[in-house]
Amino acid sequence: MDPTALRIVPATQDPASSTASVKDTANSLGTHDTLRYGPRSLASDVKTGSALQGRLEKWEETQDNLKLMMQRNLYGLHAPVRLMMERKIVGYNPHFPSLPQSNLSLDILMGRDETLDVCDFFGDVESGPEFSIHTDMEKKRRI
Repeated sequence: MDPTALRIVPATQDPASSTASVKDTANSLGTHDTLRYGPRSLASDVKTGSALQGRLEKWEETQDNLKLMMQRNLYGLHAPVRLMMERKIVGYNPHFPSLPQSNLSLDILMGRDETLDVCDFFGDVESGPEFSIHTDMEKKRRI
């Protein structure tokens, strides 16, 4: 069994995102060895977020994985597969992307129907109102 399968709280640091320092990737001349370790990225050298921020960003994903794994252990493999299939079907929205939308069915399947959030009162705060329906449709249809 995967040790991260029944995790309640996200891990402090993702093991896949750990990077080596310049001292670890230095060659005999003291510079970064690009052929062995790939091109050096300044974004990987600068740590922008804290451990708490990473945990908060992964909170919903971890809780969802826990619920799906518990369903798999209780009811078998078909339960989480069916739920993910229903979420995908309900999540597809062929309407105009610039119009305000609410997907109550997806909220029920995700378990968010009994919670109140900022987006319930103020709408989608992250993105402002789009004024060009044509560019939105071109972007959605990849034209």
